[in-house]
Amino acid sequence: MAKKSVTLMPGTQEILSTMGEQIKLARLRRNLPAELVAERAGISRGTLWSVEKGSPSVAMGIYAAVLSALGGMDSDLLLIAKDDVLGRTMQDLNLKVRRRAK
Repeated sequence: MAKKSVTLMPGTQEILSTMGEQIKLARLRRNLPAELVAERAGISRGTLWSVEKGSPSVAMGIYAAVLSALGGMDSDLLLIAKDDVLGRTMQDLNLKVRRRAK
């Protein structure tokens, strides 16, 4: 089966690479072997290595499973887009303000 080719912006690829490195460091800090984390996450060791490299072809669900296998770190995913400053600003600009008569 051929691997899917995913095209990302360079900044996004850098974010994924950094995230993969952080996941790898979290695993190493806990002294957990790759085989154990992969087994807990229900994935192959090769897929875990792809996660740790920040591969864009790995599904976000796999990243979540690995974070969960590291001890409940998947709850950190709730922080994604939590404070949407740009979205809130755009929303506020479109709000209609009622004006009272003088």
